Amino acid sequence: MKPVFLQLQCFPGKTYTVAAELYEREIVSELYSTSGDYDLLMKIYIPEGQDVGKFINDNVLDIQGIARSLTTMTFTAF
Repeated sequence: MKPVFLQLQCFPGKTYTVAAELYEREIVSELYSTSGDYDLLMKIYIPEGQDVGKFINDNVLDIQGIARSLTTMTFTAF
């Protein structure tokens, strides 16, 4: 499994709805509300061999209320 961090910017008033939907889908390892340009920070594990962009598009970005996302890939842990 490949850990990936994803930040989500939500439309006004939609952050809690988006967070609830993410938990319902049971794909989030960790989920935090944040300050700054993005509203949510999540850690997900993507199965080896799966296309990261397709996984995120199919499982996260189809949730109503998401305005923008920023994906951070991980490599070697130190």
